[in-house]
Amino acid sequence: MKTKQHITIALILVLVTGCIRPPSEGLEYANWRDNTESLLKEYGHRNWVVIADAAYPAQSAPGIETIVTGEEHLEVVDFVLEDISNSTHIRPVIMVDRELEFLGESEVEGIGAYKEALNGLLGDREYKSMLHEDIIHKLDEASSLVKVLILKTEITMPYTTVFIELDCGYWGSEEEAELRSKMED
Repeated sequence: MKTKQHITIALILVLVTGCIRPPSEGLEYANWRDNTESLLKEYGHRNWVVIADAAYPAQSAPGIETIVTGEEHLEVVDFVLEDISNSTHIRPVIMVDRELEFLGESEVEGIGAYKEALNGLLGDREYKSMLHEDIIHKLDEASSLVKVLILKTEITMPYTTVFIELDCGYWGSEEEAELRSKMED
């Protein structure tokens, strides 16, 4: 009888452990902050960081790394912007969905407080407001050439994703224009 019970227990354990899978590599990190800091040291001009809402799709392009943070959206935005600000080699080109401007409390409860808090985090940083599909198109093009980091957050409000295309932190568009002008002479 004990042997039959052992076999039954063993079969149950095999079935249960077969159904429980660890998360796929790259999908979730207990310490997303350290991983993000490490990737931002590696990333440079033209790489992207996307701080996404909970419904943002898992993308399949090989250069895209997705981390499920389990954190509040604005906390992740603040962390990423601060980490980039402390860097000398990159600077952010921030994009937000234009659709966000047109959302009000009647459509999404709490969206006014979110927009106010986001504006506070962005502070005096410049940002572009673009149609969501246009930003996604730029991101798709970039992901075929460079790495993209997607940080999924817990926010469940539409059009709250913050897109950051990284640019060179020590060489800007003015310096580039001046160099190109010299080259024409």
